[in-house]
Amino acid sequence: MRKGGNPYYSGPVSDHFDGVRFFNPGGAAPRGFVDLLRWQFGGGQARWPSRYDSTFPPARPDLNVDGDRLRVTMVGHATLLIQVAGLNILTDPVWSHRASPFAFAGPHRRNAPGIRMDDLPPIDIVLVTHNHYDHLDLETLAALNGEHAPHVVTPLGNDTIIRRAAPDGEISSVDWGDRIDLGDGVVIHAEPCHHWSARRSRDRRMALWAAFVIETPAGKIYHVGDTGFHEGINYRAAREKHGCFRLANLPFGCYEPRWFMASQHQNPEEAVMGMVACGAEYVAGHHWGTFRLTNEGIDEPLRALEAALDKAGIERTRFRALRPGEVFDVPVSSEE
Repeated sequence: MRKGGNPYYSGPVSDHFDGVRFFNPGGAAPRGFVDLLRWQFGGGQARWPSRYDSTFPPARPDLNVDGDRLRVTMVGHATLLIQVAGLNILTDPVWSHRASPFAFAGPHRRNAPGIRMDDLPPIDIVLVTHNHYDHLDLETLAALNGEHAPHVVTPLGNDTIIRRAAPDGEISSVDWGDRIDLGDGVVIHAEPCHHWSARRSRDRRMALWAAFVIETPAGKIYHVGDTGFHEGINYRAAREKHGCFRLANLPFGCYEPRWFMASQHQNPEEAVMGMVACGAEYVAGHHWGTFRLTNEGIDEPLRALEAALDKAGIERTRFRALRPGEVFDVPVSSEE
């Protein structure tokens, strides 16, 4: 056990770390056990089909995407393959059947991964945004380390967890505001988002959560794994610091009921507001349709997203709600 009872991280107090737990400055803490029971036993959870197969076949990605090209392929939920500047980058990789600490219980996949693991190109970078089971999957990380030996970048404390799966792996632990220069004009920045963390009942907020900005010669990419909208504060801060983005990867599912989820998961309308606030030319929408984690129906986020885009006067083609196997070749931004 590390100092102060935190099993993952020991470090100086900061504006988002009190010496034991991380927190959202000026934001909301996750709701407690009583509210969790109120939600779980309060009804209102829409039924999902046992299967929700993608309309796209499993993708077989090119080995290399370079020049001014930027390609995103959906694997499922928050797992995306980003190909840019000759690099192959995976976000929050989960190939397991369940997003759960148990193999026999917990949310299970409603569709197969959009890329078979054996069909992955050589993976250079893995970004893990936080330690919830639908984002940090030790079985997948162990397999990736054995086959690809990628450089894993993750917020403070999550490296301790990932070491269990990849004891010999190259893992960089970053705080908000840190940067990792990979050379050839590629820099990864860790930035704030409004969320929380936990792997079990007694380690809440003991590892940090983060968004990432990927700065490349082909443009800047803003990747958000999970976030509450938080009045758009972090979106505006990202734009002020980094300028506009050629692409933002934004979550837009897993958001009902709002009284419980608003501080941790934005809804489609808020995702569209986030797109505008951060100055993203295009969005790859994720975090929907694979694992049932909340109350809304499986395709409800799609209808709500279309309504939000129409209301904002934004072309639907600029915010792509990606399905497993779908490939998005992102146009060159007008800002480039």
